[in-house]
Amino acid sequence: MAMKQIKAVIRPEKLSDVRDALEKAGCYRGAMITEIMGQGAQKGITQTWRGEKYQMDLLPKVMIDLVVKDEEVDSIRKVLLESARTGAIGDGKIFIYNVEEVIRIRTGEEGETAL
Repeated sequence: MAMKQIKAVIRPEKLSDVRDALEKAGCYRGAMITEIMGQGAQKGITQTWRGEKYQMDLLPKVMIDLVVKDEEVDSIRKVLLESARTGAIGDGKIFIYNVEEVIRIRTGEEGETAL
């Protein structure tokens, strides 16, 4: 019963591409998607409004959370890398964590059967 949580922080404009790619790979069930603000290596951006420059330190991002079986991790990782990458700074990150237990509230199922 080995499971992992995959958390991907991506550009908002790549969400549709990532969702489509995950669905084609059969990996989209149980995805949780959250709009977030964050700062990485790019340290924000400078924008101009009505002739005035201002610094945006926190940029909009999207976080995708999936809990999957261990054997699915490599394929999902590959799908995320291919579909979310633009090659420019600010593409995001993927985090992979161990999951100790999953329980489906409705039925009480536990472990991989609860996924």
